[in-house]
Amino acid sequence: MASDGAETEKRIEETVLNILKESDMESMTESKVRAEASKRLGLDLSVSHRKKFVRRVVESFLASPPTDAGGEEAEEEEKPNQANEGEGEGEGEEVEEEEEEDEDEDDKRGSGKREYERDDSGDPIICALSSKRRVTIQEFRGKTLVSIREFYEKDGKQLPSSKGVSLTVEQWEAFRNAVPRIEDAIKQLGGSID
Repeated sequence: MASDGAETEKRIEETVLNILKESDMESMTESKVRAEASKRLGLDLSVSHRKKFVRRVVESFLASPPTDAGGEEAEEEEKPNQANEGEGEGEGEEVEEEEEEDEDEDDKRGSGKREYERDDSGDPIICALSSKRRVTIQEFRGKTLVSIREFYEKDGKQLPSSKGVSLTVEQWEAFRNAVPRIEDAIKQLGGSID
């Protein structure tokens, strides 16, 4: 950061990461993380350089693999049938049934199982909106995210930047349902849609 020392950066990063680890990722936003970190640290994180730093920490957190309680990278995600032994039986079966229903819906739409090109992080690239913008699908803490963002090149790899948005499936569905209204608004403003 331009005017913050390494110690301040470290405090901000640790606080932001702790907030993210404690949070419900379904409802947490970067703005909420920044506000909570400001409150905990007694620092103004809304100034440009600190805002950008918080954004980088959040993006890095979202792009990193989940970790276990000890901070170690989790070996693999919990399997539905192994999740929390001792809980009610049959929960894994419910997940399998949902997956089968999803496959049936794919088949009804004619999409079937599709192989997608993968980015350097291993996430499927659904489409390229431009040479720098892509739509990818990511898994994070058991949630599927639709990520629309700009990428940059570093050391020969295409990496996601902080410029973009990651939507939960529910948010994506709300956006998808709003597309006809968005198209109408574009037309009303004189834009053309092919």
